[in-house]
Amino acid sequence: MVRQYVCERIGHGGASALAPGNTLASFDAAREVGVDMIEFDVRSWRGELVLAHTVLHARRGADATLAQALSHLSGRRFDDIGLNVDVKHVGCERALLDALREARLLHRTLISSQVPAVLLRVRALEPTAGLGVSIGGRLARLSRRWRDWRAHVLAGLAGGRWEALMAQHRLVDRGLLDEVVSRHGRLYAWTVNERPAIDRLRALGVHGIATADPRLFA
Repeated sequence: MVRQYVCERIGHGGASALAPGNTLASFDAAREVGVDMIEFDVRSWRGELVLAHTVLHARRGADATLAQALSHLSGRRFDDIGLNVDVKHVGCERALLDALREARLLHRTLISSQVPAVLLRVRALEPTAGLGVSIGGRLARLSRRWRDWRAHVLAGLAGGRWEALMAQHRLVDRGLLDEVVSRHGRLYAWTVNERPAIDRLRALGVHGIATADPRLFA
């Protein structure tokens, strides 16, 4: 039997075009519109894991702690929705895994980061965790001192350091997809907020697409 192609619909920050991202309201909006996975950012602030994209967002006051978010997402209404937790820096790994285990959500969570050391620490602490390395645009890659990011990412897939590549959508092409698939990996594109780009990536065959406005998947 030939398996039907399915492109996962990922809500960036929940549905950050409809409600402030990284909030419970945004998660609810994503669920109402229809998604397969909800992405949100996690970082440490004053000794607690919170949902915040940057230090500035955390300083201004994060809208939810990780514990509050996981309590909300562990409700029955979200049973059929996966999670993508984007970890912003090292040092959160053990507490994040403990929180996911306590909420019984680890099995349907993909942990991603632009910091490879985060993924290596998670793998050491929990070999069964699903991991994805995240690659941003040119400035983001420069800030992370990525030189030959493509070779490094593909080697990580081949070596089992992670199972997925979360790539800024302008980096995605047929060649990259073929190289990821040949290493038994999955390729996700982010953050895509125009319907023609979503249609192009779906036609290409990527495994998932993140958008701030999940209505664009309709």
